[in-house]
Amino acid sequence: MKQRLAILGSTGSIGVQTLDIVRENPDRFEVCTLTAHRNWQQLAAQAREFDADTAVIADRECYAALRDALADTDTKVYAGDEAVAQVAAAGNVDVVVNALVGYAGLAPTVAALEAGKKLALANKESLVVGGSYVMPLARRHKAPILPIDSEHSAIFQCLAGERAPIRRLIITCSGGAFRDLRREELASVTVEQALHHPQWNMGAKITIDSSTLVNKGFEVIEAHWLFGTPAEKIAVVMHPQSIVHSMVEFEDGAIKAQLGTPDMHMPISLALMYPDRACRPGERFSFLEHPQLTFAEVDRVKYPALDIAYDCLRRGGTAACTMNGANEAAVAAFLSRRCAWLDIVRAIEYALTRATFVSSPDLAAFAASDAEARALAAEYLNK
Repeated sequence: MKQRLAILGSTGSIGVQTLDIVRENPDRFEVCTLTAHRNWQQLAAQAREFDADTAVIADRECYAALRDALADTDTKVYAGDEAVAQVAAAGNVDVVVNALVGYAGLAPTVAALEAGKKLALANKESLVVGGSYVMPLARRHKAPILPIDSEHSAIFQCLAGERAPIRRLIITCSGGAFRDLRREELASVTVEQALHHPQWNMGAKITIDSSTLVNKGFEVIEAHWLFGTPAEKIAVVMHPQSIVHSMVEFEDGAIKAQLGTPDMHMPISLALMYPDRACRPGERFSFLEHPQLTFAEVDRVKYPALDIAYDCLRRGGTAACTMNGANEAAVAAFLSRRCAWLDIVRAIEYALTRATFVSSPDLAAFAASDAEARALAAEYLNK
């Protein structure tokens, strides 16, 4: 029986690669729902190709264009963030692939879990912001969460079948676009430079987050919630080749690692098919072509965002929500050339020192914290 998919963020990098997996496995998957933020042209083309039941455009200004583009089909068209969350809980969906970017992914994650859906999660912000709410919700509704992030997929694979306690989760880090630059060179880096990731082909926002290591800090927080591991047992090591996706060290000193090419098709397909694996004949790794794998400590002075994320994890409450909201606002400003690259982390620090802290937040508190963080980041950037 085919799994019926709702792919949230289908026009982004993860969404597009998820549809590749569907094309490769037409006997296993059926696309029910597709959503996008404002790229209605690509969304309409995808809905036609996969004969989707439903297409949702989050930006209401694009609704008429999408509706007209699909007027001669049976695809139902909706608009707005609320509609995105509603289709994540729809009765005709078996698996929700949450490939949305940023805080916008939290509400659909909550909706999917409340409906007991299997969640293939690429939207790390759902756990960074609301892990204390999301994970108990998943347990309560017996809704499985399968990670799509390559690092968390690697840890998930390393833990499969293990019963022994762990000593450490070891998350690898490419270092992003500026790993070879000295600290004093970072003041003048450009948007174009920041978007040139040496290993991965990703969306703009996550590529900038990779360059600041905000993304790696968020992955530490995500790992805490997914695997129930305290901050002091989560390590980050620099691994420029991006071949070892992450590792797990056990109490006896044994270390398991998951290796492969820097390609998101593998973790996506695993999240969709687990416990099965996809047959991808073209995927072959050659150790002879990668004779040297290197590891190094992260420069915590060059990349202060990593320690900021660890601090937010230890503080709990709304701290990570504040970090995320300020980061989203600052990254948007950087991409539109309204601030310098160094201002991204400075805006985060500014927001964290001034934001209201709620120790036991609910969804309303997260929303208020997110709005406050964005306002504080804007206040800093406008000075």
